[in-house]
Amino acid sequence: VQLQASGGGLVQAGDSLRLSCTASARTFSNYALAWFRQTPGKEREFVAAIRQTFSTPRYGDSVQGRFTISRDHAKKTVYLEMNSLKPDDTAVYLCAARPVALGYSTSAGSYESWGQGTLVTVSS
Repeated sequence: VQLQASGGGLVQAGDSLRLSCTASARTFSNYALAWFRQTPGKEREFVAAIRQTFSTPRYGDSVQGRFTISRDHAKKTVYLEMNSLKPDDTAVYLCAARPVALGYSTSAGSYESWGQGTLVTVSS
């Protein structure tokens, strides 16, 4: 499946931003979807994942309570709503997919498809 992320930009601390990731898959529901983020010299950090539309999402500790992941099957898109942004949230955000039968994972290495990433910069 091909993934296309968008929505990044430059915001101030405390602002909100919504990222989108659109999939090319014929059967969008066949995939569990996740967001990771990466800064130079560091490994990809798990941000959030969702399996099915009404399943319970999972979040990384650093974004729990501030970020919300959701998916729209009609638009074949997964969203990441980011609130109360902090300078530490500055990173390239990447969306990823893996077969839904495997569930979601917090490990970047377990995802088979990746989007190109979108840069989020949070100024203080």
